[in-house]
Amino acid sequence: MAEKNSAVIGCSAESRRLSNRIIDALIVIIITILCLSCIVPFLHLFSKSISSNNMVLAKQVYLLPKEFTLEAYRLIFSDGQLVHSMLYSVLVTGLFTILGLSTTVMAAYPLSRKRLRGRTVLTFIIMFTMYFGAGLIPEYLLMTNLHLLDNMWVLILPLIFAPFNFLIMKNFFQNSIPDSLEESAYLDGASNIQILLQIVLPLSKPILATIALFLAVGRWNSFQDSKYYIITKGKHIIQYLLSLMVLTSADSSVSISEAAAADTTPEVLQAAAVMFATLPIICIYPFVQKYFVRGVMVGAVKG
Repeated sequence: MAEKNSAVIGCSAESRRLSNRIIDALIVIIITILCLSCIVPFLHLFSKSISSNNMVLAKQVYLLPKEFTLEAYRLIFSDGQLVHSMLYSVLVTGLFTILGLSTTVMAAYPLSRKRLRGRTVLTFIIMFTMYFGAGLIPEYLLMTNLHLLDNMWVLILPLIFAPFNFLIMKNFFQNSIPDSLEESAYLDGASNIQILLQIVLPLSKPILATIALFLAVGRWNSFQDSKYYIITKGKHIIQYLLSLMVLTSADSSVSISEAAAADTTPEVLQAAAVMFATLPIICIYPFVQKYFVRGVMVGAVKG
């Protein structure tokens, strides 16, 4: 009897191990497919940007470049328009991220403290704006009355504060910064500003990096406001110029000079321009990835 029981237990343990291996293999396959769905289009675009015109026109470029050349990148740098737009976009994104992070901290920290009276009402007013907006026409009239049209600040000021980022940071402060820590600082004579700058912010690097990445990526990828509010050609951000290159036909005016466009195919120029515009985000993301994951997990916990 004991031998039968041990045999049954052994068989069940072996079946569990087999099922676990099958589940692990399925998970690996699914994750691999998801990763490839992100990497393969990027590799295809990069291969097109460094391949010759003939191979691209013949549809021979897939994952590996054919007849390697950097002519498209040389044309981009020699033309200068995309380079100027890239530097301008970096400036706008940098200011946008700094101001957005500052305003989010200044709103989230006091509203996360229980000692602030009326914080529930103020939080409701802020979160109300996340679900209801005035629309494009009232926003355009507002920008006109504020004299922000065709101004760099129209790309920065309207969007620096986002209720979603505020909610994540507020939850982080509530869950990660105990009241006892602030009370000890008060007993030592620290002011609210000193507590924020010397205690709260140094302990909040994960959420600060997370919100900074949200702000930077959101501003870098957005181009609708540049389309609606900017008139001067030199003040357009690079994503808007890329949209012109992708949406306009080969014989139309695009964001690179006609002389450069005549030397290569539109597909090659588009691929090189997209890779050129993606480079800053690719360079920044690896340095904030660990803070990004940690900040999302902690900030997502409801307080």
